[in-house]
Amino acid sequence: MKVFGKSKALIAEIDTYLQVIQKSGLLFYEAIKEYLEHKQDLFENRVIEIRKVEQEADQLRRDIKHKLYSYLLIPESRGDVLALLETLDDVVDVADKIIQNFSIERPVIPESFNDDFLQMAKYSVKSVEALIQACKAYFNNISAVNDHINTVFFFEHEVDVVEERIKRNVFRSEEITKFSRKVHVRYFAEKMALLSDTAESVCDRLSVFAIKREV
Repeated sequence: MKVFGKSKALIAEIDTYLQVIQKSGLLFYEAIKEYLEHKQDLFENRVIEIRKVEQEADQLRRDIKHKLYSYLLIPESRGDVLALLETLDDVVDVADKIIQNFSIERPVIPESFNDDFLQMAKYSVKSVEALIQACKAYFNNISAVNDHINTVFFFEHEVDVVEERIKRNVFRSEEITKFSRKVHVRYFAEKMALLSDTAESVCDRLSVFAIKREV
């Protein structure tokens, strides 16, 4: 992370922050998997874990913000890094909110839809992982940022494809007889897509920050 020179404590803290963001994605996948497998106790433990990760991310972000203004960084880099960290925090928040909604509303997902919901979760996590790699590249290898951003866009599109398939199939399904249940499953497919959408939004800002650093 050359932009920070010898600020080793800050470098270590930002790296930890990125790891926490990535961990939220992994926990998100495991939570969805356990929910679909009806492992309710394990799922509820994941709900607690993700909430703790969200709190950890918030604390790290505040600490980093304090250090950013304590070190002698050029104003434009400092502002961009802070903005990046704040938008990254949205990833954890969205993962937490989606899992909280599953915990509160307990949607009944027919087994025939399990593979698609799990696929959405898998692609969502891949988009988050690619986002983290893009952020690391921003600090270490600016020329590689766009490669990772394109990977995020790819997996975000794949999530959209599966989301549409679920929505089409649910309203054609004879297995789900009540319209309210069809709407509920559709609603949670849309909720699931928010994680990759958020990763894409962060990348939109990151690409601008990367251009500014290359100029």
